[in-house]
Amino acid sequence: MKVVIAIAPEKYRDEELAEPVAALTNAGITFDIASTRTGNCTGMLGGKTIAGLSFDDIDPKNYNGLIIIGGSGCQTHLWEDDLLVRLAIFFHETGKVVGAICLAPVILAKAGILKQKKSTVYESPVSVMEMKKGKALLVKDPVVIDNGIVTANGPQAAKDFAAAVVKELNDRNW
Repeated sequence: MKVVIAIAPEKYRDEELAEPVAALTNAGITFDIASTRTGNCTGMLGGKTIAGLSFDDIDPKNYNGLIIIGGSGCQTHLWEDDLLVRLAIFFHETGKVVGAICLAPVILAKAGILKQKKSTVYESPVSVMEMKKGKALLVKDPVVIDNGIVTANGPQAAKDFAAAVVKELNDRNW
């Protein structure tokens, strides 16, 4: 089993990446990290990682899930990324697990896959507005699962988000 983790090239939320990486590793699930470009990426708290793939490089048929990490860079770099939106649609429409945390659920709303689905987001005036535009059913819970889509509202929910994504992946009959 393999997933792709999408992050902003700068200002991703460190613990929102670290917790899923740890949970996937502990579960024996392999992953690739992708961004708008390959190379060094920096977190809001000073963390560093390398995106081995750009979104252009992703062949979604090779993955069982997509996890999109939040942070302030998510709004700047990922919200308007048409390729990431199309990837989210493909993963969802082909029955694969899609997860998004913090500000990243907005990408799923823009993709139209949260329409009439329970979800959560890191609440800011613009993120709530975008979620409502996408017809998402906003819930105040830290982690929400609806039809293979896992959303979480921020870094404090990162560990539970990671566990929920791993559970969704393991519950599928691949």
